[in-house]
Amino acid sequence: MAQGQARRTVLALLAGLGLGLLLGREFPAPRDAGPAGAPPAVAAPATVAAATDSGDDPAALRARAETQVQVMANLHALYSFVGEWLPGLLPAAPSDDGVDYSAERVLYDQHRLVDAALAALRPQTRGKTDLYVVAFAGDGGENVFRNETEYVEKLFSRRFDAAGRVVVLQNNPHTLEQRPLATWSNLELVLDGLLQHNRFDPDEDILLLFMTSHGGEDHYLYVGMDDLPLDWIGADDLARILNARPFRWKVSIISACYSGGFIDTLKNSTSMVITAARKDRTSFGCGAESDITYFGDAFLVQGLNQTDSFRGAFEIARQLIAEWEERDKQTPSEPQIASTPLIEAKLDDWRRGIRLGPPQTFQVAGTAQSSEKSTKQ
Repeated sequence: MAQGQARRTVLALLAGLGLGLLLGREFPAPRDAGPAGAPPAVAAPATVAAATDSGDDPAALRARAETQVQVMANLHALYSFVGEWLPGLLPAAPSDDGVDYSAERVLYDQHRLVDAALAALRPQTRGKTDLYVVAFAGDGGENVFRNETEYVEKLFSRRFDAAGRVVVLQNNPHTLEQRPLATWSNLELVLDGLLQHNRFDPDEDILLLFMTSHGGEDHYLYVGMDDLPLDWIGADDLARILNARPFRWKVSIISACYSGGFIDTLKNSTSMVITAARKDRTSFGCGAESDITYFGDAFLVQGLNQTDSFRGAFEIARQLIAEWEERDKQTPSEPQIASTPLIEAKLDDWRRGIRLGPPQTFQVAGTAQSSEKSTKQ
């Protein structure tokens, strides 16, 4: 009895200390079990909107987000302390799927991983239009995003003659030692690296950027890997990242809820932008139980295995997604495309110069068993 009373007393003191630290602060809500395709219920989009309304600049916003992450990390440490010294008082911590790693080592290993990924790339072919692909899986909490980026690597390497010209940035606990993280900083490092050592000719070659994650109503892409302090990427942020570099010919594919909000900032006369949803609509098919999103399935697996045209694949995807959403009684996501005659002509030139490979089956990342059928068929 006395031991139990002592434990309750210590826990009360710790709880009071924790509450004192938390007063007056906003924190992300727990990851929810909301509808498939909705962004995780974290507070960053709301915080971004509130900061914008109050006149805060992006630097202040990022500082606030970093503070929130640090305090959440402190709470996690407090939880661990109580669990170690007062066993039985707290429920077991959520499973991390058996993956244990040092966050510090992961962060300090990023330059090595980025350098290795860039060193593995083939140089561009003089006088020929080459396609370079950067695939970005933002949410490390759901395997569906890892699945899509690894399928992008397989599809473009084997079907679209881009082997040796694909870089995958990925947030996933199972690939921390093999893949660079999908972060704002790594994206910039890779884009800068593409422009070095004869890897990419801005006048001849095409950059394809494929980004998949959750998206917020204020058009920010969720970027997260457990407790690592990673910055979200907004539509204006991505535009600045790309516009700061001399990539002339670009195809940007954004697979996320509300991703149509990226179109106005990314489109120009030599770019194509494809999004999984309208700027005010969610997309569907993500979540812990999903292997691939509706858009990833329809555009990548179905569309690009039937045609070598991005526009043609988009039209196939738009029709399939409409059918699936009607079947599932979902509000239509309405995928979007923005293109121009100049980028269409450049893509035609690229297609004429490649040897198209066979269709590629989709398989869940990290498994040997492939699926010949779409998850939505």
